[in-house]
Amino acid sequence: IFQERQMELTRRSLPLSITAFKTSIWDETLYKAWSSIVYSLIPNVRLLETHLENFCRICDADEVVLFERTTFLVISHSNQTQHADVHRFEKISNIVKQFKLSCSKTQAQFQSMEIRNPLFAAFIDVLTPNTYVMVIMSDPTIQSAATLINIGAARSHFENIEQLQISR
Repeated sequence: IFQERQMELTRRSLPLSITAFKTSIWDETLYKAWSSIVYSLIPNVRLLETHLENFCRICDADEVVLFERTTFLVISHSNQTQHADVHRFEKISNIVKQFKLSCSKTQAQFQSMEIRNPLFAAFIDVLTPNTYVMVIMSDPTIQSAATLINIGAARSHFENIEQLQISR
């Protein structure tokens, strides 16, 4: 059925090109489709990705993920280490959204969080007025303060990139 509908929509949309997403409310496919749509709407996304890759390298992070602030949809990510779980972004997004909901019930504002165990540390913090960043570190010799300082130092840089995109 999906392929039939996709072919019909593609035919009716000519000469425009469309992208169809096979989704379900019961799994992560809907999240992936919405993330793809958000990604396609960002002007100059390649510039943003290049700066995210540099930030990942400078921090010596395993992975850096940029989320849209309200929906927690993935905007972009960069990694130096491959991960086995291809659905990790959807899982993280759901966990953080539930945590934000719990915070709002107590009249608290979600700002940032740090999760640490012997294998890794994950930092989620506001990066720009419209984004959160998640930095994953597996090197136990890198102190939390160093990562938080790097995130703080990157804020104005990424805010400038965001302003460039808005002004275009």
